[in-house]
Amino acid sequence: EFKRFTKFAIVGAIGFIIDAGTVNGLLKLGVFDGATLTLPLGIVTITEVGIVGALGFTFAVSSNFVWNRYWTYPDSRSKRIGGQLVTFFFVNLIGLLIRIPILEGLSRPFGRLVEAVVPAIGPDPAAWLGVNAALVLAVIVVMFWNFFVNRYWTYNDIE
Repeated sequence: EFKRFTKFAIVGAIGFIIDAGTVNGLLKLGVFDGATLTLPLGIVTITEVGIVGALGFTFAVSSNFVWNRYWTYPDSRSKRIGGQLVTFFFVNLIGLLIRIPILEGLSRPFGRLVEAVVPAIGPDPAAWLGVNAALVLAVIVVMFWNFFVNRYWTYNDIE
């Protein structure tokens, strides 16, 4: 299992590069500046940080599925790809539901912390560092969720 977890972590690192690149690229381009998404009944409002975080996550999960199916768990291909893909995306959707509150809830406090500790940095770089600190934390938390649930549900046909 340690070897599989190591491969899973390497795949996750590739996914993180895709994820962080997407998040930072979209934030830099300002594609979603000021955008918000309010879920039904007004329970939750997601800002541009959550929106670009969801997009980066989706691109990374797509890459991760391919790498995990063919490299981390090559012996899991006894299952049909369609069913395995649905299961993988469902598990990762729950991971996304774990991730967005971390991004939304910690990006600004982390940015304020950076600005308080290093006032010369300025508000924009501090906010950027805050988003990326929250992103790293969210990725770590969700990685453990994804590994254990995917290992014992999505890829449960291997020994």
